[in-house]
Amino acid sequence: MKNVLDLDEIKRLVSIPEIIKQIEAGFVFYSDGKVNVPPVGFLHMDNPPGDVHIKYGAIKDDEVYVLKVASAFYQNHQSGLPVNDGVMLVFSQKNGQLKLILHDEGWLTDIRTAAAGAVAAKHLAPSVVQQIGIIGTGVQARLQLEFLRDVIDCKQCVVWGRDNNQVQLMIEELQSQACIKEWGLHIKAADSLNNLVSTSNFIVTTTSAKEPLVLADQVQKGTHITAMGSDDHGKQELEAALLAKADCVIADSIEQCVDHGECGAAVRGKLIDVQSIVEFGHAIKTPGVGRTNDDQITIVDLTGVAVQDIQIAKMVAAGFERESSKA
Repeated sequence: MKNVLDLDEIKRLVSIPEIIKQIEAGFVFYSDGKVNVPPVGFLHMDNPPGDVHIKYGAIKDDEVYVLKVASAFYQNHQSGLPVNDGVMLVFSQKNGQLKLILHDEGWLTDIRTAAAGAVAAKHLAPSVVQQIGIIGTGVQARLQLEFLRDVIDCKQCVVWGRDNNQVQLMIEELQSQACIKEWGLHIKAADSLNNLVSTSNFIVTTTSAKEPLVLADQVQKGTHITAMGSDDHGKQELEAALLAKADCVIADSIEQCVDHGECGAAVRGKLIDVQSIVEFGHAIKTPGVGRTNDDQITIVDLTGVAVQDIQIAKMVAAGFERESSKA
């Protein structure tokens, strides 16, 4: 029987500061051409509605390769089930043998995605963030805000969602958390989406919208936007004209973002050129690439790259090996 770790065991082995560091390094590996990442696999269900994403890959000359299956079935809450589930499989690069099964229920995907948002903030946020705007009320909306605590020095946050009850519930849950209390962050509901966009100079979008929510003429100069939601064909949170307006557009993977991210609509509409898009790893490691002054509009398009799954799975596997050696 292979070693199988459940969610509680996995959580014990994850260090948030360390995973932010590892995700940052993973993006550099990817942009340096050191990672073999095949195209994302998509499986869509209609009745009931659900999406399954399959991501896998290997860092060259590493010990392991990783395959991840993550799903979202959007009506599960009606029957008291979690919306997300998932599993990561860790194999040896030397002989192909399965080494570890991480039944993380989608949690590792959530965490590595939130860590990517923190890395984006570290490198692209304006020097003074007057107000954080969070668009969306799901798990990722909450995690994005929690992970910004040690990256952004800001005390004001507004939240917008389609369901006002969900907005209030999210705010109450966040304000009850020790990390938010220690931060001293004041969180309130946005009067409107337009108001959130026009008054926030750091914005995170975390929805599954299929039509643009953030419009080009609403965004003030100096704003940074981290777009998380467009991770599949047909999704779009940002108006394509906004990417043309931005001073710098960054993609976690240019190939993926042009295929099924925010960049896709702008490229297909010939509003931006593929060559103008900067890949995230290059922006991380290269001085002067990305934000260069506080008047610029910057956008990071995050579709989720398999190297993130590799990095977080390796961290869990290393922790498990350390604990096993002590037993």
